[in-house]
Amino acid sequence: MSEKLRLGGMALRNGLLVHGPTHWAAAVRLRGGGIKVASGRKPDLGADATERIPGLRGVTKLAEAFALLPIVKRRLPEARMPVQDARTIAAMGAATLAGKVIRATGGRTLAREAALAAISFAPAVLSVRGDLASYHGVEHKAIGAYEEGGESAEASKEHDRCGSNLVAPLLATTALGSAAARRAGMSGPAVDGAIAIGSVAVAVEVFRWSERHAQSGLSRALRRPGRELQRLFATREPSSEQLEVGKAALAEILRREGAVETD
Repeated sequence: MSEKLRLGGMALRNGLLVHGPTHWAAAVRLRGGGIKVASGRKPDLGADATERIPGLRGVTKLAEAFALLPIVKRRLPEARMPVQDARTIAAMGAATLAGKVIRATGGRTLAREAALAAISFAPAVLSVRGDLASYHGVEHKAIGAYEEGGESAEASKEHDRCGSNLVAPLLATTALGSAAARRAGMSGPAVDGAIAIGSVAVAVEVFRWSERHAQSGLSRALRRPGRELQRLFATREPSSEQLEVGKAALAEILRREGAVETD
């Protein structure tokens, strides 16, 4: 029996992007009804070199994930990205404006910074609806079925390695970091950028700890907000046609990684 690959993924508005240790694969449903698949090597920004450096490894992997998106779009122009939606872009603009208004009025308390952090994440939460939520379910079902050796239709639409588990620690660290910076009289784009990067670094380390201690009570508590986000908003049960797209993406990533799916 071959060792299972550690796979990650991202839901597209019309398909699924899956990535393995060295390659990526994506499949989308075309407007005419067919399925188109593309794949290639992942960009290397030093994630392997920073794997043993807490904090830095999370930032590097996130950078590689963002660097992959234009590559996928270039190789598969039919792919509709998660933020490729006018309403989502408008929501992002509204959230930015609301944040500026709130910062310009009142004191810089921890509660106010927590509200600002929540507002900044609102567009991402609101964007996961319709087909994107269904393909998010496809992502979890396809990867879960591969890991468990079952059928994707029977797998859970929630997954413990979902990025939604980063939301709670990101909100908490962003609010704490922003409150501390304001109290110290520090502000500006550079400070906000440092807080954002630091929050990602801390959130990824919390995520990794939770995965290593999956059966502990603290780990379950840390994953609970993300699990609820998945259950209530971020995923929904996909159709058989959408699951077919997920199977195509999974088959392609296994082919590119030279893996053989086993029972």
